[in-house]
Amino acid sequence: MRSNFIDYVEIEVKAGKGGDGCNSFFRHRFSRFPKPDGGAGGKGGDVVIIADENIHTLLDLQYRKRFVAEDGHNGEGNHKKGEAGRDCFILVPVGTLIKEAKRGFVLRDLTKPGEKVIVARGGEGGKGNRSGKPATAGKEGEEKRLILELKLIADVGLLGYPNVGKSTLLNRISPAHSKVASYPFTTRAPVLGKVEIGGEEFDFTVADIPGLIEGAHQGRGLGYTFLRHIERTKVLVHMVDISQSEGRDAYSDYLNLNRELFLYNPDLEKKPQLVVANKIDLSGAWDNLRRFSERLNKKIYPLSALTGEGVEQLLKAIKEILS
Repeated sequence: MRSNFIDYVEIEVKAGKGGDGCNSFFRHRFSRFPKPDGGAGGKGGDVVIIADENIHTLLDLQYRKRFVAEDGHNGEGNHKKGEAGRDCFILVPVGTLIKEAKRGFVLRDLTKPGEKVIVARGGEGGKGNRSGKPATAGKEGEEKRLILELKLIADVGLLGYPNVGKSTLLNRISPAHSKVASYPFTTRAPVLGKVEIGGEEFDFTVADIPGLIEGAHQGRGLGYTFLRHIERTKVLVHMVDISQSEGRDAYSDYLNLNRELFLYNPDLEKKPQLVVANKIDLSGAWDNLRRFSERLNKKIYPLSALTGEGVEQLLKAIKEILS
């Protein structure tokens, strides 16, 4: 089944052409010579992209690839200027990065609701002959090919190999409904959840980032597709399966996944990272935790996302960093 979460599209935009100026002459019955009275053409419409907090995916733009603003209207006699063409508005999620496809330039990063940018300007209208000079044609509007990339804006990013319990944790601490199952890549797209700490008037958003495995920065699994979503997060919560029930080694998974983050973007190494040892409710988990702690030599938050044990301590640690 295909996901409705789309975070990368390429579109074409074309602003409206300016209206032509008018060649017109008014002849008064008492005047020997006609007077020029042609109006100017109207400006072509702009193409404008707006960040809308009610939109969460670029799905609609996957099917509509071309956006065209209205042309300006031609000028008329009696000094009448043509009307400007209507602008074309494109609504995108907050967190959308807009690039020019041809040269890769970043035009704007829309990180706030209501933020907008003109990505293609309409052509100026032609001049009428009212000044005594011949009328001119309107100018063509700008035409561009754009790349739109969505990078989720979340306070906390949940990282970890498939089946370590990220979705289970997100479902426990927030009203999100991330799919949980025993097979890899259950989560096919990032899932956002809002966490509210009861009685403290403190909340933050958490993103469950799917598909991170060794080689993710090169496109293995789903990682290359979704690694961009952790770039805006303030805190990384790195989960490992401390039960090692599937034959994985928690310490190796921790090192390998951090290596993937660094290879994708070295700046990610500077983000605060909390290490979570999940599934302590399973057999052998505490012995594995002791060995993992000796090798890692940093603070670890043991918990069970399934039963809720240890979750409160993790939330307090996240709150301390965010506040």
